[in-house]
Amino acid sequence: MIQCRFCRSASGRVVLDLGPQPACDLFPPATDQGPDPVHPLRMWACAACGLAQLAEDPAGAEEPRGAEPAALVEQARDAVSRIRLAGWLDGVRTVAEFGSPHGGSWLGLVDLTPVDGPGAMEGGADLVIDCFGLMHEPDQAAGLAARAECLAPGGVLLLQFHSLAAILRGGQWNALRHGHHAYYSTPVLAAMLRQAGLVARSAFRFDLYGGTVLLAATRDGEPDESVTTLIEEEVAAGVTDPAVLERLGQDATRGAEKLRALLAEQSGPVIGYGAASRAVALLCRAGAHAGRLPAVVDASPAKQGRRMPGTDIPIAGPERLAGAGQVLLFLPDLLPEVRASYPDVSGWIVVP
Repeated sequence: MIQCRFCRSASGRVVLDLGPQPACDLFPPATDQGPDPVHPLRMWACAACGLAQLAEDPAGAEEPRGAEPAALVEQARDAVSRIRLAGWLDGVRTVAEFGSPHGGSWLGLVDLTPVDGPGAMEGGADLVIDCFGLMHEPDQAAGLAARAECLAPGGVLLLQFHSLAAILRGGQWNALRHGHHAYYSTPVLAAMLRQAGLVARSAFRFDLYGGTVLLAATRDGEPDESVTTLIEEEVAAGVTDPAVLERLGQDATRGAEKLRALLAEQSGPVIGYGAASRAVALLCRAGAHAGRLPAVVDASPAKQGRRMPGTDIPIAGPERLAGAGQVLLFLPDLLPEVRASYPDVSGWIVVP
């Protein structure tokens, strides 16, 4: 029986089923020929609270740390600048941060006194930062409660997430992965915050990953127009409608077919770039193998010398791009960065 990770309801339905998939944090050594263990990969929508979430999750190894993309660094700077301009950092002295494997720390950007350990957990931080961290909490209620408890009186929680509305809009079905336990829409997350004793006061939108949202939440006050407008837009887009979420299954079929055809039509082998978790299910569903995709390049030394889960495709360092013709980019946000870093590569093909 599936039980909601936030409200504990057992009422809901599966809206996206990608079938058996290897754990996205596996990345075995290239010398390990497998086969890799597979696990169900399904998105379940709670009928009670509306939270879209991972139905099952294997206990996998810790994901090798990825290189922090320049796009993520720039977005963090932009976010802090906009938060400061909006006045949310006025009078703030202390900060606590809930980390994420997807991005670096914001502590150097806000330039406040870090509070960690028991002091933070006893309500000692004027500012609590969570950038893509909450989704990694298997128990969503406990994870959100921990962040609320960390706030000092009058403090503000900054909570950034990849928008479910953007996932729907862009057909980003491969955002679903083991280890990402929740997929947030603004109306659902605002309601979750209410139950945790917090109010989503302001919303900031960014283009990263096709659409991310940063909410500023406090214990008192009311939502401003940025929040209410965003909630109306997302409800209208169908983020709380299971029938709309089920369209991601059609996107998954089309995405795998498109990659399969793209690999088949190439006159010679192509190289991939970006050994990201979102590429795992795509490569597996498309039946990709080293005969057609001889390597996926990644800037992270921790991933080099490994292979893509569920395939025989090795992960190589940037030197593998030398002389490359066509390069499939599995992380669209990296396009400006890789074009600047590897000017000799002219044939970048963005894979959504």
